[in-house]
Amino acid sequence: MRRRDFITLVGGSAAAWPLAARAQQSGQMRRIGVLMPFARDNSEGQARITAFVQGLQKLGCSEDRNLQIEYRWASGDLQKAAAELVALSPDVIFTSTTQAVAALQQATRSLPIVFAQVSDPVSGGFVASLAKPGGNVTGFTNYDYGMGAKWVELLKEIAPYVTHVGVIRDPTLTASLGALGAIQSAHGRSDWR
Repeated sequence: MRRRDFITLVGGSAAAWPLAARAQQSGQMRRIGVLMPFARDNSEGQARITAFVQGLQKLGCSEDRNLQIEYRWASGDLQKAAAELVALSPDVIFTSTTQAVAALQQATRSLPIVFAQVSDPVSGGFVASLAKPGGNVTGFTNYDYGMGAKWVELLKEIAPYVTHVGVIRDPTLTASLGALGAIQSAHGRSDWR
């Protein structure tokens, strides 16, 4: 099984079903690194790991047959945990949150990284675009940029005579740039900061 095929499997796309069958037949052990930006006893982190493992099991992968999963929990020093995980050279690394992806991207530019729950991976510099991420990082955002445009549309429906819309955001955070762009285009203004 090729590395990109394995990334697709971990990402959970519909195309992964035939890949899971091939993984079972080949008998080859695959290694997944998981960086959780939580303390080991954090209930949200544990719930995410449970869902992740159950998703893999539905695709025919399990730790006792064809998977080895290395976990690193990091409620504090993400850089250290990311470096430890990269040193193990897994086939792919799974993580969530912008901070964890940033730590992993600093630790490796070659190992595949799959993320979930990153607000704006394009503005964060993790991927070139949502359609074609490029590089070694891909994943799922936690909301669509188009939501910003929908907010403006809803505001126009509620208050059709509004001519000015203000947006309050922290200009030092890149996580809101995609949504801001959608708001600007929906409202027809590009002079917002």
